Amino acid sequence: MEQLPFYDVPHQAPELEAWRAGGEPDWTTRQPWLDALAEEKRNGLISERVRILSPELTDDERRACSWGYPYTSRYEPTRVLHRGEHQIPTDLLGRDYWIVADKHVVLMHYSATGAFEGAEVLPPAQLGRFRNDRDRAWRAAEPFDTWWSRNSELHRRRAA
Repeated sequence: MEQLPFYDVPHQAPELEAWRAGGEPDWTTRQPWLDALAEEKRNGLISERVRILSPELTDDERRACSWGYPYTSRYEPTRVLHRGEHQIPTDLLGRDYWIVADKHVVLMHYSATGAFEGAEVLPPAQLGRFRNDRDRAWRAAEPFDTWWSRNSELHRRRAA
């Protein structure tokens, strides 16, 4: 579950600047991650992502939609809930988290500016609440590829 409008990830800052400048992804840094996701999928690891997007997409969200999800969703199905476009289930937990092996909840902690501050493995008693949140969000969300192809106005235009 990802919900922040901006993730302050230092190693991604050059990629965001390249995206803003109209450049192309750096495949020397991107391909190893895609290879890792492909290997996990071949090994039977199931990985899914729900991304809740801002009403007006930030540059960071648009970069992820242009340079991230079209490639990662081959190995990690991604669904989106776009505020103002999709009906978002009420009372979602409103936090970023992972559910690992459908047994462990890892709650992510971020600063107000989107910098990662750490993660916390929650007690097993919390699992049911987070599974419910995940399942409600997944059912309500639209597959990324369908949503992205329908929202071409959000795509970055190439210079002629």
